[in-house]
This record gives sequence, structure tokens and C-alpha cells, in this order.
Amino acid sequence: MNKLRKFFAGNRFAAVAACILAGFLLLALATEIYSLYCEASGRIPVYAVTAPDAGYQPPSPGHWCGTDYQGRDVLLRAAAGSATAVKVGCVAGLIAAVLGTAMGLAAGFFGGKIDDLVVWLYSTFAAMPTLLFMLAFALLVKGDFLAPPLRAVFRGIGTVLHAEPGMIAIYLAIGLTSWVSLCRVVRAETMKLKRMPYVLAARVAGQREGIILFRHILPNVFHLVIIYFTLIFASAVMTEVIASYLGVGVQSAPSWGVMISDGQDRLWRGVWWEVAAATLFMFLLVLSLNILGDHLRDKLDPRSR
Repeated sequence: MNKLRKFFAGNRFAAVAACILAGFLLLALATEIYSLYCEASGRIPVYAVTAPDAGYQPPSPGHWCGTDYQGRDVLLRAAAGSATAVKVGCVAGLIAAVLGTAMGLAAGFFGGKIDDLVVWLYSTFAAMPTLLFMLAFALLVKGDFLAPPLRAVFRGIGTVLHAEPGMIAIYLAIGLTSWVSLCRVVRAETMKLKRMPYVLAARVAGQREGIILFRHILPNVFHLVIIYFTLIFASAVMTEVIASYLGVGVQSAPSWGVMISDGQDRLWRGVWWEVAAATLFMFLLVLSLNILGDHLRDKLDPRSR
């Protein structure tokens, strides 16, 4: 507890952002466990219970954020949508962090043809639009274009992650297009670190290159991985909302993008609460991630001190 107080000392906004983010993570975990329980027991989740005769009710004591066109509680659906957002941020961020860190370390440490290959790869991926990647993966995963073994692999991934095919496409598309910035930074930092005296001493002592990478260089670039993970997380959340809004991502599970898409047609009639609830939840999550990412950069990056 004292370490946390010291870490957030002088920055109350970062402390509040960390609390909000922790709340979203707990809410997402609880929603995921609850949805798995409902599937196993054959029950309808409370956020999916419909009441056609109570559609488009304005905010009231019974429904704090009103109801949607099917009479579902908007607040409950917005809260349940945090599970989709957090899952996308974690999975896509993990894919991007692993790829960016591994390729950046390899390019910066070994140089030569490996460096040329990595530079060519991240230059190519940087030119690819994420949305087109999602459309391509969604077409492959949802359609019958994959070979049976690959189809079985994607089905297994969907089962493990408790996600529908459209979400698998989003995970891959965001993860495979978000590692470029991290790779560039890790590559540049590794080039500098491999010339440091303690690394040169390790080489003279006869330590293997793998040990030097993981014991002496990786710990000194890990702060960059943490900082960029928070940025990728926030970007992945917004990208998922856009994709679901366009009908490419999630369809059956609660999603802020789907809520915005469903509610936009009724805005001109004064039915604003569905769009407002989804936008507010997304705003709080992304803002807290950005504030926390800035604080982590100030605390972990020696050059910012």
C-alpha cells in the first residue's frame, strides 16, 4: 500500500484513473464469469432480457439509463459491454506487445539481415489499414475460406476466449497492426543498450546472446512495453467500437459499438440515452488508460525525469 501511495504521489488524476481502470477490469471479469454461468445453466443474462412493451423508455428510477428498442436495460448492457472492450484491449495488446518486443529486440541486437527484414516488415504493416485487415480476417473466419485444420484452430481459440468469430478477427487485426510503434522504439533502445559497458562486459565474460538479451536488455526496455501496452489497449477499445458499429465485429454479445449503431437511428426523435451511455463508458475507460499511460511514462521512463 505504501508503494502504491508513493507511486501515485503528486498525481491524483492518475490515482483516480487507476481506480476507474480497476473497476472496469473487475466489472469485465464479473460479466465474463456471469455470462459463462448463464450459458452453462441455460439462463438468459439479465442484460439480455427483453421487454418489447417497454422499449425506448427514458431514464427512470427503474432504468437509470432507460431502455433500448427491445426493452433491455441500457445501463446493464453498457456495463456488460465492458467485458468485450477489456477483452479486446488485453488480447490485442498482448499480441502487439509480444510481436513488437520480440522483433524490436531481434532487430536491434543482431542487426544485419535480421534488422533489414524487421524494418521491411514493420514498414509494410504500417501501410496496412486496420479496418481492411479486420474486414479480410472477418471474411476468412466467418466464411468457409479457411482449411479445416485452421477452422478448427480458430474455433478452439474462440472457445478458449469465449468469443465469436468476428471478435477473433478483431483480435488478430488490431494485434497485427499495432506492434509497429513499439517495435521501432524497442529496436532503437536495444541498439543503444547493446553498446553499454555492462553488456560488453557480459559478452567478454562469455555469456550467450540469449542470456544477454533476456537478462540485461529486456528488463531495461520493459518500461516501454508497459507504456505502449496501455496505449495499444486504449486504441484497441476504440477500434473495436468502430468495427462493431460498422457490423464487422461482435454481433450477439453486448458492445458499445453495437449500442451506438442501434441508438443512432432514434437520436432525431430524442432517444439519446443509449448512445450517451455507451459513449460515456467508452470515454471513461479510454481517458483513464491515457492518463495512467502518461503517468507510467513519467515514472518509468528515465528520460522524462
